[in-house]
Amino acid sequence: MADRAKGDGRDGRDGRDGAGAAPRPRESAPRAVAARVLARVWGSDAFASAALDAELRRAQALDPRDAGLATELVYGVLRVQVALEARIAEFAAKGRWTTDPLVRAHVLMGAYSLCFLDRVPAFAAVSEAVDGAQAAGGPRVGAFANAVLRKLAAAVESSGRPPLAGAVVASAPGWLRGALRRSLGRAAAEAFLSAGPVPPPTGLCLAPGEDRDAWLEALRGAAPAGSFEAGRVSPRAIVARGAGDLRRLPGFGVAWIGQEEGAQALALALGALPGERVLDACAGRGNKSWLLSRAVLPGGAVDAADLYPAKLSQLREALSAPPASSESAGAEGGVVQPGGALAGDTLAGGARGGDALAGDTLAGRALTGAGGGLARAAAFVRETYAVDWTVGAGDVPEGYDRVLVDAPCSGVGTLRRRPEIALRREADDLPRLADLQVAIARRAATRARDGGRLVFAVCSVLREECEAVAARLAAPADDDLGVRLEPAPFDAEIARELSGGGDAFRLLPHVHGTDGYFAAMFVVRR
Repeated sequence: MADRAKGDGRDGRDGRDGAGAAPRPRESAPRAVAARVLARVWGSDAFASAALDAELRRAQALDPRDAGLATELVYGVLRVQVALEARIAEFAAKGRWTTDPLVRAHVLMGAYSLCFLDRVPAFAAVSEAVDGAQAAGGPRVGAFANAVLRKLAAAVESSGRPPLAGAVVASAPGWLRGALRRSLGRAAAEAFLSAGPVPPPTGLCLAPGEDRDAWLEALRGAAPAGSFEAGRVSPRAIVARGAGDLRRLPGFGVAWIGQEEGAQALALALGALPGERVLDACAGRGNKSWLLSRAVLPGGAVDAADLYPAKLSQLREALSAPPASSESAGAEGGVVQPGGALAGDTLAGGARGGDALAGDTLAGRALTGAGGGLARAAAFVRETYAVDWTVGAGDVPEGYDRVLVDAPCSGVGTLRRRPEIALRREADDLPRLADLQVAIARRAATRARDGGRLVFAVCSVLREECEAVAARLAAPADDDLGVRLEPAPFDAEIARELSGGGDAFRLLPHVHGTDGYFAAMFVVRR
């Protein structure tokens, strides 16, 4: 920031407007953090959540209230960006202020504060936005921001603050509003778009055999400033707010991992049983593999495939330790109680390269819940395969009992967490993604045994990626893959409840409190 204070000499932005101008004002810390995040989202296609996490880690001096304000400004501006720019356009022609990401961020944050943050006085919202815009763009830009935001403040004072939900809906692209209405109905589409909280809470996923009540008590004791509640959908879920760095909490990577509650439901919907062979066909970094690998013990195995070798490398690093059977785990001793696991312990029981625990992984230690005494082996993925399912099956073997296809999609179901998605997707993406999903699911189905089960899932709620794809998978295919996919009722209890005994279900943030998802069950026939 010291270098920025000296200026970069572009367009007269060196703290001077001609000779002898006053030095730049200081930006408020939370708004400076939020502005940098927004600039990265707009300028380098960063994900808001990841960019914000990185900035908050760098700004450790921020108190929780300021960190909360920075978070609200980032997510709030992205959700209602179109509506805010329309309000500003009432008072000023679109000009240079929109071309500099930092200037744009400060002006829009000022407008957001005036329209939607009643706890921030109007004079303070204008003053801080002007300071930030001037620091980024020079005195003339600051004067522009001052004039425009004062006019907006007067308009808001005269007519009142607009409803946030309406601004969120109006800011969604027209194609997305139409697709949601076709998929959910008009009222549900608007409820989906405006659903909160934003950002949503962090999900924790407990390993099988862990006592959720015991871990709730342990986590509340370890982070009293945070909030920990049992999840509404997944029996393994704890939802956390204000908990800080999860890696510093007891049990991380051993008794539980960070995983959104709806994503847990998808993995559990597969219904993996002890002794079964399971393929996680689009495994990513392996969170669902972690959960599945626990479910198949004793005697089963989970393999993971993905298009991206880098993701599989991270997965192997976390899940590479061989599992102990429940009997051998119990014989090893080394019990980990709620509250006893350390952040320095290996992720998910797998030793990391160069880790001090490389010769003493948690794979052979029992995990005992506070009230249970039930031993649990560490998560373990047997084999990983880098494969492009649209081209072939690569080296992935046949004969799996169950296959999970969590396919690439628009990500519309995660708008609460990734509001920038609405600004990046186009209507033309949907047919392309649907074709990709069908190709991946059908090829992955060839790895299942006759009578094996396949779950197709996406983090979308749009009909084009959900029911329409499921229908295409169930229809006779014109390929030579030699498999048929027959819709079948879910056999996992959680999925039977969510689907009402049917073969598909949809999760919605305004109904279930999770991100938005769709899942469908098939039996594979050869």
